[in-house]
Amino acid sequence: MSDVYELHLCGLVRSLPKVRVAPDLSIASFVMLGDTELIEACAEALAERFPRQGLDLLVCPEAKGIPLTHAVARRLGLNYVVARKSVKSYMENPQVEEVRSITTAGVQTVVLDGVDARKLCGKKVAVVDDVVSTGGSLLSLEKLLERVGCRVVLRAAVLLEEGGFDGDLVYLDRLPLFRD
Repeated sequence: MSDVYELHLCGLVRSLPKVRVAPDLSIASFVMLGDTELIEACAEALAERFPRQGLDLLVCPEAKGIPLTHAVARRLGLNYVVARKSVKSYMENPQVEEVRSITTAGVQTVVLDGVDARKLCGKKVAVVDDVVSTGGSLLSLEKLLERVGCRVVLRAAVLLEEGGFDGDLVYLDRLPLFRD
């Protein structure tokens, strides 16, 4: 098996290293951070697939989806909220949900500052991320968003990894998993 996967996306080509995440499973590691050309191209393509009305805010989990979400938000004329991975000392009444992901060992958390929770209450939001695989992180974030009183009307990601997620998702391409 080759140790890279060649991704063709939005007219660009990127060589993604294959990384073992379990004894019999490898993924093509897709990291957009720092790749301005790719972020801008993907943001443009994703923004075209968003409804022109009915969205109040975008929400993304920390951290790899932040620059993408910023670029999509700019194109749509919306603001966005970042769900953090841990409680920070400055947070007022943080809201927390547990997350399980195939790319991270152990249990993680997704956290909304109470200030952001108040911004989200009663709003219609789109959740934006770089990759969705099993959907565990996405569903945990959605539970948290529901708890603070907002409604997810769209889920979007650059890539849908073949990890078993079968919900509604706007995405640009599929990303295979590699089983040994």
